[in-house]
Amino acid sequence: MNVLIVSGIWPPDVGGPASHAPDVADFLYARGHRVEVVTTADAPPPQRAYPVRTVSRQLRKGVRHFRGAALVHRRARENDVVYTTGMFGRSTLGSTVARRPYVIKLTADPAFERSHRRGYVEGNVDEFQGARGGAVVAALRFARDVELRHAAHVFTPSAYLRELAVAWGVAPERLSVLPNPVPVIRGLRDREELKRALGLDGATIAFAGRLTAQKSLDRALEAIVRSDVQLVIAGEGPDRQPLERRARELGVERRVRFLGAQPRERVVELFHAADATILSSSWENFPHTVVEALAVGTPVLAMQAGGVAEVVRDGVNGLLVPAGDTAALAAAVERFFADADLRARLRAAAAASVAAYAPENVFSSLEATLREVAR
Repeated sequence: MNVLIVSGIWPPDVGGPASHAPDVADFLYARGHRVEVVTTADAPPPQRAYPVRTVSRQLRKGVRHFRGAALVHRRARENDVVYTTGMFGRSTLGSTVARRPYVIKLTADPAFERSHRRGYVEGNVDEFQGARGGAVVAALRFARDVELRHAAHVFTPSAYLRELAVAWGVAPERLSVLPNPVPVIRGLRDREELKRALGLDGATIAFAGRLTAQKSLDRALEAIVRSDVQLVIAGEGPDRQPLERRARELGVERRVRFLGAQPRERVVELFHAADATILSSSWENFPHTVVEALAVGTPVLAMQAGGVAEVVRDGVNGLLVPAGDTAALAAAVERFFADADLRARLRAAAAASVAAYAPENVFSSLEATLREVAR
């Protein structure tokens, strides 16, 4: 089988698709399939055993989108099926013109993400479903529906997002839940050794991801005000400076460390060394970082947004609080660090709680669907 993988980001970029797309490509290549990748990049990324072709992000938006669609079209003609984790409009156009089927990995509501990024709507993804919006928002919804309804198959990481896609008119028989797999962990150093190497001294919570409005990290900052807990943040994004300013306003700047963007291996080490990870998002689907943290035995303190509750179980492998309730999140932080037995119990159950998400299980299911679509 010849597979073209399309992803909006690729290592050294940081984010869910930049983890998922290379993992899928490596898995399929190791299984004997011919694989190539189309992505966008600031500079050409290191080549792998398979070709990684890029469109420069330095191009103007319209030009970049046109060249992306054209590149997908050219490469799709040489492949049996297209698997896209982003650039849905370009993937749809390029695949359709090339007369090749495409499969989508959906991680959010594209219409909401595009509308929110451009400032057309506020609030969260659930509120967006019932909101009317203007003509531009209606056009973005229409584009989303066209992209998804014409896909040969659509994967969502959570049942929550699958139900949203059904409401948009995607046929249920072409929708499957494909959870994010746990990372392949090799040679992970001892936790105490990692704590020393990372300079973690005392109670520590970690976060990794894009610093955007979606992640609502100001709530995480407020949640540690009444404690002596350290918060270590790995990631970059437009909210970094506002978050640094907010940390100073709250008087917690000495207990908050911004590490900047980190490779996935370093993030996994940070999670393993920390006492817990935190997720204060306003809206979510099924974050890679939650699975990564649990896989290395680290409990998750999270707000119950989107599909998070499908993997984080309150009192089993973490603590869940209502979405948007900052006071409840602060109480969860205090409860976690005040109860050594609770910490030990959650940590002991963390890795086993995501054992079913082994890459072999997840990617074998994906491979089977791609084979069927390619035929």
